[in-house]
Amino acid sequence: MTHDSFTQRHSFGIGIDFGTSNSAAAIFDGETVTMINLDKDNGVMPSANYLDKDFVARVGQVAIDQYISDNRGRRVELSAELLGEERTSTGGSDGPAGESDTSKVFGHAINDAGLPGRLFRGTKRLLGGNSEKLLIFNRPFRLVALITPILLGIQKAIRSQLKMPSSDSTDHACLGHPVNFEGVEDAKNSTAMQRLQEAYGYAGVAIQTFCPEPTAAAISYLHSTAVNDEKRLLTVDFGGGTLDFCILKCLGRTFEVEATYGIGLGGDRIDQLIFAELIFPLLGKGERWSRVVDGLMVDTLFPFGDFEELLVNWPVSYMLNQNKYTAPVMQRMADNDEAAVKFRRLYDLIKQNYGYQVFEAIKLFKAELSVHTSAILDIPELDIEVELERWEFELMISDLLFELEQAIAMTLNKANLSNKDIDIVLRTGGSSLIPAVRDILENQFGEKVVEHDPFTSVASGLAIADFFGYGSNA
Repeated sequence: MTHDSFTQRHSFGIGIDFGTSNSAAAIFDGETVTMINLDKDNGVMPSANYLDKDFVARVGQVAIDQYISDNRGRRVELSAELLGEERTSTGGSDGPAGESDTSKVFGHAINDAGLPGRLFRGTKRLLGGNSEKLLIFNRPFRLVALITPILLGIQKAIRSQLKMPSSDSTDHACLGHPVNFEGVEDAKNSTAMQRLQEAYGYAGVAIQTFCPEPTAAAISYLHSTAVNDEKRLLTVDFGGGTLDFCILKCLGRTFEVEATYGIGLGGDRIDQLIFAELIFPLLGKGERWSRVVDGLMVDTLFPFGDFEELLVNWPVSYMLNQNKYTAPVMQRMADNDEAAVKFRRLYDLIKQNYGYQVFEAIKLFKAELSVHTSAILDIPELDIEVELERWEFELMISDLLFELEQAIAMTLNKANLSNKDIDIVLRTGGSSLIPAVRDILENQFGEKVVEHDPFTSVASGLAIADFFGYGSNA
């Protein structure tokens, strides 16, 4: 894909960066990029949708706040799902029929009768998968219907900031997408793009163009920085859900895309790893559990593995507030030993639905480690303070950093290039602020590495692409 010149296509450009964890939007008037306030005065909005039992949707931070409030202290009681009835008879096939009996057929215990609402975050991850629908309060919902309210919220914020109440004024936009969506089959990208197109259409974006997120980041850089000689530019976009790359050959504001590549590695995986490594041991992982079973004293490791998947996925961690989880925790924290304090923390996390607060603390902790050589993970709700040196954190994520290095090599191989062929390396995305990521890039490319608007470069580039018609049809 080659773009030879800047030709204005719209009176103003609109860019929408619908992300796995967060979303952003921008407008461009031909000279200046302006970020849209999506969540009150915040230019970055959580990509969250909360549906209550009346199917009323809330999006962004409001959705998360409502989810936390509705589930704090709520006991989850699962009931079996009624699948139908079966009729049995005591008579044989040759003789007269005897008394018949009707019994109900139940499925797995999956119905939470008291569930006030469902929170959906990271739905973008599902767009390339095989599942078309999810069952929500016994009503099938298409994935498109789950992301549309978020996009409608973004469109409303754009119209409000532009003071254009009519959706006809904002019926165009350049829309970002990862190089590779998450999924299992080869067709995942086309499936995801079709679903995105449909959802944006419902949100009022009738004139749609699309641009890979790392390419959009490069476009915003090229618009802000003069490139007087022919250069090759590598963009490393390390966000919350994905790690994306592109290589551009550029001169001035003319560019040709030579390669793109992406993998499902993002800041969310790093956050989950920190939770597991630093917090799990303080919640009881590795502790023993003695109790009487059938009159005999049994001593085993506490079955912490039963809790782990729900703990590291905070939108569904309310499911831990079931008797099968809370009963053993209550029994174990009743023991008069040092470990009982850990299980009290686990109990408080479950009952008060503190999972979101834990992950917010982890994000602040990562940010501190990006500017200091040590930081304290402070979670006052659970009376947790853990100090960690930066080198310890880097050791903790070493396997993920190796994935980054492999992905860089794969991107260069796709373009038949080596490190020395790259003239500029753009480092963008929130996870690119991790010093170990910066060090890897600088070790490979030296002084060619440039940090570029980690949280807004993609939305800015999309707005510029919309203004000049750089995007492509899906």
